[in-house]
Parts: sequence; C-alpha cells; structure tokens
Amino acid sequence: MTARAGLEGRSTGNRALMLEEPLIFEQDAPGRSGVDFAPLTLDEDRLGGLARRAPVGLPGLSEPEVVRHFTRLSQKNYGIDSGLFPLGSCTMKHNPRLNEKLARLEGLADLHPLQPASTVQGVLELFDQLSHWLSTLTGMPALALSPGAGAHGELCGMMTIRTALEDRGDARKRVLVPESAHGTNPATAAALGYEVDALPANARGRVDSAELKARLDSDVAALMITNPSTCGLFEDEIIEIAEAVHAVGGYVYLDGANFNALVGRVRPGDLGVDAMHINLHKTFSTPHGGGGPGSGPVALTAELSPFAPFPQLVHDETGFRLVEHGPEAAKSFGRLKGFHGQTGMFIRALAYMLSHGGDGLRQVSEDAVLAANYVLARTKDSLSPAFEGGCMHECLFDDTFLEGTGVTTHDFSKALIDEGYHPMTVYFPLVVHGALLVEPTESESKASLDLFIETLRTLAAKAKAGEEALFHEAPRHAPRRRLNETRAARHPRLRWRANAQAAAAE
Repeated sequence: MTARAGLEGRSTGNRALMLEEPLIFEQDAPGRSGVDFAPLTLDEDRLGGLARRAPVGLPGLSEPEVVRHFTRLSQKNYGIDSGLFPLGSCTMKHNPRLNEKLARLEGLADLHPLQPASTVQGVLELFDQLSHWLSTLTGMPALALSPGAGAHGELCGMMTIRTALEDRGDARKRVLVPESAHGTNPATAAALGYEVDALPANARGRVDSAELKARLDSDVAALMITNPSTCGLFEDEIIEIAEAVHAVGGYVYLDGANFNALVGRVRPGDLGVDAMHINLHKTFSTPHGGGGPGSGPVALTAELSPFAPFPQLVHDETGFRLVEHGPEAAKSFGRLKGFHGQTGMFIRALAYMLSHGGDGLRQVSEDAVLAANYVLARTKDSLSPAFEGGCMHECLFDDTFLEGTGVTTHDFSKALIDEGYHPMTVYFPLVVHGALLVEPTESESKASLDLFIETLRTLAAKAKAGEEALFHEAPRHAPRRRLNETRAARHPRLRWRANAQAAAAE
C-alpha cells in the first residue's frame, strides 16, 4: 500500500493536523499572485541574446498559499533538528546556531564573487585562516578550497595526482579501491579514465594488505582508501600500506569522509597520505543535505601542491590575492569550478573550529567514537555486530540477528520510523550482508542514546518473538505507508489525486 492509511470516512483525506494537498503546480490559478511584476514583453532581450519565447510557467498562488504549502512540506520532513539522525557514513550532526549567526554578518553575507580583491581582504584572510587550521589538523601543507562537495573533492585530488604523474611522464592506468569504499571512489577513478581494481577485505574487515601488495606494480597510479573505513574500523596497517604504494611510485588518496573520528588525535599526513578531501559538513558541522551548498576542500602534500587547481590564494606584502596564472599556478591542472568555493560554508566551518579550539575538536572526535562504541556495547547481545571488537565513529551490524524471523533489514528500518526515528543506513557497505550502519555522532546526550538503544533492543526482541506482521506493515503512522521503492523510482506519479480511497485500492 502506498497511500495514507485510515482515510475512510474523511472527506478531506486529512488525518488530524497531518494535511493532504495537491502539488504546488496543481494549485495554480491563472492571474493569482502574491507579488506584482512589471509587464514584460516575451521577445524583450534580457538574457544576452536569449529572448524568452514562452512564459516561465510558475504556478499562480497567493502568499498565504505559498507559505502554507512549504510549511506543510517542512512538517513532513525529518532532520537533525527533529531528533537523533543515525545515518551511518553521513554524520548528521548538530549545526551550532553560532555558525549561522556569523555567516549572516553584514560584510560576509552580502559579498559578491566579482568584487575586486582589495575590497574583500577580510574574507580572503578568513580563507587563509581556514586553510591554516585544515593544514594543521591534517598534517598536510597545501589546501585547495574550491571543490564544491566531497565527491568533487575526490575528483580534485585525483586530478591533481594524475597531473603530477603526467608531469613526470608517467602514464599509469590502474587505481586500487577497497570493496568497502564509498561508491564515489571507483566512480571518480573511472571518470578520469582509470581502470578500477577492487581490493577485498580480510576477516577483520580491513583492507587485505597481502592482496594489496600482490597487486602493486608500476601501473598503479593511486590507492583510494577510507580511514576509518565505511565499516567503522580504523585501518591499522595504513602506514605499511602507504609505504608499499609509495615504493612503486603511486600515491595514496584518502577519502576524508570519516575525518570526524580522527580530528585532534591523528594527522593523516603522518600516515603517508598524499591527498585527501575533507567534508566540512561531516567534520566541521556545516549543514548537510538539501542538495547543497556542499564543500570539500582538499589537503595535499608539498609534492602535489604545484598541481592543485586555481585560483590559488597567495599572501605577500601587498595583501591577499587569488592567482590563476604565473609561477604560482604554472603546473596547475586548471580551474575546477567557478570562483573559489563555498564562502558561507568556510565561515561556518571556521566558526566551529574557533569556538571549539584544538582541545575541543579533539573532544568532539573522542565523544563521537565513545557514542558509537556505547551503542555497540549495549546492543551487541540483541543485534549482530558485523565484526569483533570495538569501532570508531560508527558501528556496523549484519542481519544475522533477523535470521528465521521473516523480518528483513528493510522491514526493521521501516519499523524505526513508527518509533520516531529516521532509519540508519541500510544495505551499505555492500561487503556486509543486510548491513545496518549506525552513527550516533557526538551531538547526542546519554539519555538520547539510551532511548535509541532501547528502541533497537525492543524491535529486535519483537522480531525474534514472531511479531513479523508489525514489521511488514511498517510504517503505519508516517504521512505515507511503505512505498514500492523500485516502482516509485522507475515510474514516479507526479500528479496528486484527491480520491485517496482509489489510490489506496491500488
């Protein structure tokens, strides 16, 4: 069933204050508008020669209708401001309001990217200070700030590596990627024309170093590795692995998605990493989700720094400036995106760093690791941990605890919605059957974690007690019942129908 449950007898289709309404374009009433626009002739040229040939097609609504529509949509949403958001691998942590206040300061919020450098010396100094913090925390001397997201940062780092190899006349063809990697890792390597060689894990859930060494030769351009890995485990052979890659002339690229487990305790540069991207939303609390704006600065060794993208930030006796040519950018692979990155995210991240200080950032990572291990320790007798021992910032379970119950990982995650939680990440990483990946972050109190833990334990007990119908029907109390997700993706229904009973009958 895909429609709302229990709508029979209700003429509106509403359930208390959970309101049904058409899509915004279906509320269109020609001539209705909450604002007045000056008359515009369609053939009037306001787009640099691209004259509009037809109306834009925006729906006609009054201001109250627009406000109500988007308010209702927001009330159907679940975010970190609603409650614990245990998505493993994604780090849905609290975004301090101080960050938002500073990003809205006059002189920062109203900057324009085309302003002369002489008029934005303050924000360029802010970029420089952010770079200094990131360099200090990673143990890597060079920063490229422009990448607009984590995956964009991967592309930047690997393009830098490729350019460095080309500069020495070394046309290598293969990139090694662990099977537990984020999907963007092999996608990035393939997009750059590399052949992707998948590395298996050992029984401990780490990269099989013996297998890795067996595949190393003069054709390997780089190893793309995540540490801590997507299994929530620290790659404790990373130094030995990096030395082996370097011995054949390759580079080590670190997916820095999980840097939030290491900040203040371990510097990736000390582990032999040559390039890494940093997800500011995961580690330094800039907003996550909603399609952006993302930010994925890339830290580089001194060896790779000449090949980084421009513009590059330079500071001399004349002040701060961004250069795109000349000796500072002679070997750069070129421009990666417009302007110099996401200024608003830089402000928020630096505010987070300055408000915590070095000792506070260390405590953040320690608390994140402590919270995950607390969840693991208190649920391991009810759920089934994927690997023995402790974890880092997230804990991973397989579906062994559900064997013989008729309940799947998918069912279990849907039942969490009825308990008021967004589900954890499921079926990822792919190396674990029926995976449930939980990341509580450092934001949650012990009381919050205890309630979540008790919910997990209770649901596991109900599954084992034969209450599978509860899981198959979940979610029962959400705005929508369970969707056929494959059909929804392949055949989306984008037209609202007022007849809820007919929809339910389908």
